[in-house]
Amino acid sequence: MNGKVALVTGGSRGIGAATALRLAEDGFDVAVSYVRGKEGAEDVVRRIEALGRRGAALRADACDAAEAAGVVSAAVERLGRLDVLVNNAGVGALGPLETHSPADVDRALGANVRGVYLTTQAAAPVLPDGGRVITIGSCMAQRVPGPGGTLYAMSKAALIGLTKALARELGGRGITANIVHPGPIDTDMNPADGPTADWQASLTTLGRYGSAEEVAGTVAYLAGPDAAYVTGTELAVDGGFAA
Repeated sequence: MNGKVALVTGGSRGIGAATALRLAEDGFDVAVSYVRGKEGAEDVVRRIEALGRRGAALRADACDAAEAAGVVSAAVERLGRLDVLVNNAGVGALGPLETHSPADVDRALGANVRGVYLTTQAAAPVLPDGGRVITIGSCMAQRVPGPGGTLYAMSKAALIGLTKALARELGGRGITANIVHPGPIDTDMNPADGPTADWQASLTTLGRYGSAEEVAGTVAYLAGPDAAYVTGTELAVDGGFAA
């Protein structure tokens, strides 16, 4: 992968940071975007550079239409090209149906759906033939185990349709589009020792949380040469959550 460039949105922590570092280990130069996690993003870039690759930390709010699209041109300007887009940025939106205000709905759909669409729309013209679009979905797009997940599940399920349509639209150029559904993953947003961790782990067949690195490994596979014939597909890294 030497000489190729990836952009990981929301790459300052958690799954995004682990993915950026794994891609750098595989030889990619990597740009990461962030909203408030500037220090985290800059730390990820330092670790990318310590691996001998180039990195860039770019501020972009997925809820802002101009910034969601503009981060692509910023990544190309800093690193010279773009071969792989990883749509990881997003927000949580859990709670009873009746508690979500119109602003809550706008925020969830803005970050989790519109931002992904606009970033991908901006990336498509600059991706080379054989490029990759990889989107981070959620196990809750495949199975909602209890109340309180309506808005979040809706926003992540929309990405399945987007992915399948992208596979059709971009396939003529050899560009693949796939979606990865993480299950309960140990991050600072959903720690494995959190108040609902035991319940979440019990919903998997393996009885445990996954790691951000396990999700990153699947993204790296989709970004690599072995996945050139994999497109329009949902890959679950969920410990059997949806089994």
